Amino acid sequence: MKPVCMSIGVLLALAGPARPADLPQGFVYLRDVAPTVRQDMRYYGSHNFTGRPIPGYLSPECILTAPAARALAAVQADLAASNLSLIVYDCYRPQRAVNDFVTWGQNPSEQSMKAEFYPRVDKADFVKLGYVADKSGHSRGSTVDLAIVPVPLVEPAPYRADAPKVDCAAPADRRFRDGSLDFGTGFDCMDEKSHIDVTAISPAAQHNRALLHDLMLGHGFKDYHEEWWHFTLREEPFPDTYFDFPIAAPSR
Repeated sequence: MKPVCMSIGVLLALAGPARPADLPQGFVYLRDVAPTVRQDMRYYGSHNFTGRPIPGYLSPECILTAPAARALAAVQADLAASNLSLIVYDCYRPQRAVNDFVTWGQNPSEQSMKAEFYPRVDKADFVKLGYVADKSGHSRGSTVDLAIVPVPLVEPAPYRADAPKVDCAAPADRRFRDGSLDFGTGFDCMDEKSHIDVTAISPAAQHNRALLHDLMLGHGFKDYHEEWWHFTLREEPFPDTYFDFPIAAPSR
């Protein structure tokens, strides 16, 4: 199915449900290009800043444009020499999910995950602070949220929705353990410690951020100041198109 390429600012290049085997031309499943990259797709489940699955995430799959996936495969190859691996938390994001984030942000009564993901931030300020926007590079298919894990992999802690929430900027031995190296905060931590130029983190976390940052920029990505885990391919193939096809499992 070929996507409808529309003018700048036009949303929903593909609307409605897609058959599981179908991806728009130019998109791939990351596991078909870089099968050793670990996938922990947070918006498919409830361990995210909303506390529930997000619309459009029908399967815990990372989907990206082909150039972005190939670039990640190159990063993965570099890490393999040091017994390390990438872990991805979010890849392509349907526009309906972005809309859901904006709507969620306008509901002051929903604060169930505040203690873990935004303990020092008013959710009403998410847009102003750059944590949520009505347009996301993720919906263009060449943006990815990721970290680094050791190989062999450290088994992540099981997530329990009823467990006490721990500050995402707490020391690594206290906050939720997803198996990744220490980056100073957890993924999706809405906090100043997530900014890429912060110095108030441990030397080990600074080293790990620098490693991830240098590898990603060296393979054609650009960073995002507010989030150490967020990178976008510089030469993205759909710079003006925001897609809305759902994330569905491939038919094998």
